[in-house]
Amino acid sequence: MEKIKLRAKLKRKKPSFRRSGDKTHVRVKTGWRRPRGNQSKLRKHKKARGFLPRPGYGSPKEVKNLHPSGFEDILIYTISELEKLDAKTQACRIASKVGKRKGLEIMKKAAELKIKVLNPIKQTAKKEKAQSKEVKKIKDKKEEKKKV
Repeated sequence: MEKIKLRAKLKRKKPSFRRSGDKTHVRVKTGWRRPRGNQSKLRKHKKARGFLPRPGYGSPKEVKNLHPSGFEDILIYTISELEKLDAKTQACRIASKVGKRKGLEIMKKAAELKIKVLNPIKQTAKKEKAQSKEVKKIKDKKEEKKKV
C-alpha cells in the first residue's frame, strides 16, 4: 500500500504533458505529440515552454500495472482459471467474451473463494421483466386497433 501511496504522490507532482500549439490553435488537441519542428522551442528545452515526458516521471516498478485498489489485475475466462488465483494479492476481471450466465457462475465462485471481481456483472432480471410487460401491452393495443 505504501508504494501505491507513493505513486499517487508522484502523480501529483508530474506536469501535464501538453502538445505544443494546443493553446493557440483550436484544431490542435491537447494529447501529447513529440515536437519535431526544426525551430521548436519545446524540442530545444527552452524555459517556460513545457515539459517533455521522460522515464524519471514513471511510477515505481513494484506498483506498475497494479489496479488502484492494490490488487494485480488478472483476466479470467473460466472457473478453473479463477481457482488458481491468490485472494490476497490478485483480483479477477471477467473477460468481455464471457457470456452473462457463465459470468454469473464465475461471480458466485469468486464470492466463495473471497476473490475480488473488478468488473462485476449486473443482474437486471427485474428490468427485463418490466420491459417485457410493456412490450406485451403495446402489442395488445396494436392488435385491438387492427380489429377495429
